[in-house]
Amino acid sequence: MGRSETIARSIAQAIIDTTGLTKRQCSNSNPLRLILSLFSLFFSIHHLILQKIRPADFANLRRNHWDVQDDDYYQSFHQDGDKPEETLNSIGDMGFSGSTFYSTKDQKYLVKSVPRHSEHSFFREDLLTPYVEYMATHPRSLLVRICDFLGASGYSIGRILRLAPSHHIVMENIMYGRSEAKKRGDVDWENWDLKPTSYFYPERDIADGALTSEATKNQLADEFHDKIRLTQKQADEFFKSLEEDTKLLAEHNAVDYSLFLVRMHTPPGQDNNPDPAAASSSEAVEELVPTEGPSVPPSPPSWRTGIASADGKYIYRASILDFFWAKHKLQPQVMTVLIKLWNLLISKSGPMSITTTPEEYRQRFLRMCRSYVEVVGDRPV
Repeated sequence: MGRSETIARSIAQAIIDTTGLTKRQCSNSNPLRLILSLFSLFFSIHHLILQKIRPADFANLRRNHWDVQDDDYYQSFHQDGDKPEETLNSIGDMGFSGSTFYSTKDQKYLVKSVPRHSEHSFFREDLLTPYVEYMATHPRSLLVRICDFLGASGYSIGRILRLAPSHHIVMENIMYGRSEAKKRGDVDWENWDLKPTSYFYPERDIADGALTSEATKNQLADEFHDKIRLTQKQADEFFKSLEEDTKLLAEHNAVDYSLFLVRMHTPPGQDNNPDPAAASSSEAVEELVPTEGPSVPPSPPSWRTGIASADGKYIYRASILDFFWAKHKLQPQVMTVLIKLWNLLISKSGPMSITTTPEEYRQRFLRMCRSYVEVVGDRPV
């Protein structure tokens, strides 16, 4: 079994183990079998025993706030006839952090590894409790809905040498429904991972990017060369959610998060609708939006399910992702010192998105989001 399949097996087994079966099997084994099992696990390269972190808190969010039934959730990770590793499809290694990504076969959930200690320790020790409390009281938050948090139990060669990621988050898939749209022959969905691009990016800015490969530069933030056309009411609700969400992140020192934007073309015959209210209704886009958790509640339309543009041409989804980089952790502090030295001794290039202050990043992020929105008229949604 390859690396990707082995990691997928560890994830799926941790999700569907709702009774502590793994622990009981180990405790009930005879001493020799237990010793051999622990010996095998220690020398495992890619297979880690993962456990849920704060499972009761995430179960409460799923059941009581996001309308996700336990049976439906576990079914996404355990389908009859499939081996555990077969329930997850590898999307590959993405981004500078070396994170691995998987999607469930039904496309409802994504699993992203959080390999950096500074990031998973920040979420576990600093942000997890505020996040859980906030998401329970802000149903229209744009922060991505995290349904489970997994961490490795014990040590192994693979974990020590960082050959396998020790922590993972299970989150909603904002692209849910894309595969079905493709089957219907719809125009493929577009998506952008948006961050302020005015910061100093060494990969792009040193020697005009000549020292860095195109593949590496392509992993930097996207740029959106269009406008999100909204009614005044839609824009006000969007900005209100952005203000509240980023306030929480800034209060806990998070920076470098992004806005993930998805754009879908409206079904044939729905564009250029003279009645914006009809174009924005859930009936007009019912084939494109999910109707079950974790995307709802709130009921459609929402930025999780789809908001129709004011001109009726597009349907948008949006979510705030990757809020695990915190300024008070060791690695960010080291990076901040290095960039300050660079600005002092070599070139005054300004801060990076990962070395600026949380409030400065928040304000620049909000300005970026506002710059992408164009208010069309003042008509009701």
